[in-house]
Amino acid sequence: MTVRHMKIFLAITDNQCNTTKAAQALLMTQPAVSLAVKELEAYYGVVLFDRIGRRLRITEAGMRFKDYASHICMLFDDMEKGMRGWDACGLLRVGASITIGSQFLPYYVQAFRSRHADTEVRALVASSEILERRILENELDFALIEGAVHNPSLYSEEYMEDQLTVICPANEYFRRKRRLTADEFRRQKFLLREPGSGTREMVDHAAESLGFSIQPLWEAMSTTALVNAVINGLGISVLPRRMVTGPIRRGLVIPVSVESLDLRRKFHIIYHREKYLTSAARDFLELCRNYELDYPLPHYSGL
Repeated sequence: MTVRHMKIFLAITDNQCNTTKAAQALLMTQPAVSLAVKELEAYYGVVLFDRIGRRLRITEAGMRFKDYASHICMLFDDMEKGMRGWDACGLLRVGASITIGSQFLPYYVQAFRSRHADTEVRALVASSEILERRILENELDFALIEGAVHNPSLYSEEYMEDQLTVICPANEYFRRKRRLTADEFRRQKFLLREPGSGTREMVDHAAESLGFSIQPLWEAMSTTALVNAVINGLGISVLPRRMVTGPIRRGLVIPVSVESLDLRRKFHIIYHREKYLTSAARDFLELCRNYELDYPLPHYSGL
């Protein structure tokens, strides 16, 4: 007994118990329809239709079977529609590092939902280190991070350029200075992102390129906390340029350059090399790659 048998049975009941009309509706021959009914009756050991003259009349057993068959066929059709469309809709599990998650991800998701209203997007905003682990454990489909990957099982692709900026308290010294030597930079009190973040990793590497290692006075996951600490004169910080545009424009902090220090970096798309990406996932990643071309870049005030 198959779903095909149930659909043939229901076609007969929908056509006044007339096998000829049911066959026409199903684009089948009348003998094939009659054979399906006989196979059902033999399988269950019941009579589904009384044969009176040349007409069929549904029996009590047939009425009970119709209730079951209608429910099962409805569920089957729902399953077919849902599963066949799953590749284009369904669920998307997206990860983003702190900077991308706070600055870009809401806009990515908003633009994506306008094209894929049936797809649910679940997001995790965390450090790059945590995101790599979640992908390896298949708890995320892909992630957008600020640094490089550390596991060879992960595929990584550059998709957008970003730049870090050194911000300092808005006092007279930094207003006049505007450019620090490597030695002056080394002597500052640093307020930095937490270990494991892409931003912190780049700052540490930048310091190493200048011949020293940083022991920060403050560590925080929050850009706002770091910016406010700089505003209050507690030290300097190195943060994504776009995230401190507001405080810079308002004169709350002072951006400075550092001699021989290149703070440009790339954002990366990462996912497991063996991961199958659905069409919805591929569309989301394509949107990220082309976002700068299709949409105005967002700015975050940092406060």
